[in-house]
Amino acid sequence: MEERLLYRIPDALRLLSLSRAEVYKLISQGRLRPVKVGRAARIPAEELLRFVRELVAEQTERAGRR
Repeated sequence: MEERLLYRIPDALRLLSLSRAEVYKLISQGRLRPVKVGRAARIPAEELLRFVRELVAEQTERAGRR
C-alpha cells in the first residue's frame, strides 16, 4: 500500500482519531500545520508524524515530573 504525502483534513482526523473540531482547534493553535494547494488545505504526512511525536514527548516529560 502506497503512503500518501498529503492528506485532506477528513483523512487526517481519521488517522489521528480526533474530531473535526479538535483538528481545527489544533490548526488554529499552530500545533498542526497544514499547507495550501490552491485553495485546499492539506496536511503533510511528515507533519502528522511530527505532531504525534510531540504529543508523546510532552506526555513522557509530564510523566517524568511526577
